[in-house]
Amino acid sequence: MPTSVVLRPATPDDADAVAEIWYHGWRDGHLGNVPDALVRARTRESFWDRAGERVADTAVALVEGEVAGFVMVVADEVEQVYVSPAHRGSGVAPALLAEAERLVSAGGHSRAWLAVVPGNARARRFYERCGWVDEGRFAHQPPGTDGEITVACQRYAKAVG
Repeated sequence: MPTSVVLRPATPDDADAVAEIWYHGWRDGHLGNVPDALVRARTRESFWDRAGERVADTAVALVEGEVAGFVMVVADEVEQVYVSPAHRGSGVAPALLAEAERLVSAGGHSRAWLAVVPGNARARRFYERCGWVDEGRFAHQPPGTDGEITVACQRYAKAVG
């Protein structure tokens, strides 16, 4: 039986749950797949700081009242998509990605994009199953503690709207 997922904009009260999911999910998909400088910059505390700062960009998925995952969308970019380990495979991830696509479209964009590290095979398979197209490698530049850090990523895109 599919999980009943409720989607809504995040509130400041969700920041701790978002940070917890983000921290563990980021480590699952990125350790061994990104430069050491980025791993050093992504301290446990950095996820809590960023989750609090990014509430306005965040939508959460609730299952039985508990935050089960989240997405962060800025303009046409789906910046973050994470689901707690307890809710993986339950339908939360497709619901979140569909919400991200809706948010990109509602923002006036006809095409959404996201970056994923090449070694994160689970995420890449998921995006492809959801109709996203791998447009090739590019140099992503996420912020670090002393400026941007270059990370080789795959750019995935999808028409939305």
